[in-house]
Amino acid sequence: MDDESRRSQDAGADRPQSLISRKNVLRAAVAAVPLPMLLGGVALARDNRPAGRPLTPTPYCDDGDDPTPPQIEGPYFKPDSPLRSSLVEPGTVGTPLTVSGFVFGLTCRPLPDVLLDWWQADDSGAYDNEGFGFRGHQFTDGRGAFTLTTIVPGLYPGRTRHLHVKVQAPGNPILTTQLYFPGEPRNETDPLFDPDLLMNVRQAGPGKEATFDFVLKTDEAASPRRR
Repeated sequence: MDDESRRSQDAGADRPQSLISRKNVLRAAVAAVPLPMLLGGVALARDNRPAGRPLTPTPYCDDGDDPTPPQIEGPYFKPDSPLRSSLVEPGTVGTPLTVSGFVFGLTCRPLPDVLLDWWQADDSGAYDNEGFGFRGHQFTDGRGAFTLTTIVPGLYPGRTRHLHVKVQAPGNPILTTQLYFPGEPRNETDPLFDPDLLMNVRQAGPGKEATFDFVLKTDEAASPRRR
């Protein structure tokens, strides 16, 4: 059993969902933008619907909402990952996966230029600790939006399927956390699993589409990041 599987934390409490808030108004405003401008036709992450049915909720942004929960870094993080929004390389094996969403502050303001540094296991459940396979960082655009192209990570002993990510708004502390897939049998036995970190996931042809919105506790007066 590795370091990740030996450490656990309590799952976050359920959060009430108010009907009207500044964030709901923001969602409506963003949804009013022509669909081709919204992450290739995908509106706000929490508003997606598979086959007419509601998706499992992500930690959606309401006034006074708690930030996205942190989780441990684990033993496989490497600094200095390449700048890229796709982790897929020639010859990549696995089920295609696209993860998209938005990053908000606690006041529901979408946050541009937020760093998202991703790392994950390959299709067989192995991490590339020699190079930068399935590792990369990107920044949110002017609307606070991001899109990652990758594959569904494989399983390894002690853990359910998950993606690692570090999220940092300009001039603010780093949030280190993990994202999970709904319906995974190992979600029930993984001591790190947190339902507040479930992505919305749906089938999209031979691959999968996932969505998640991050909510960060930020100092909005912090200086912009230099790239």
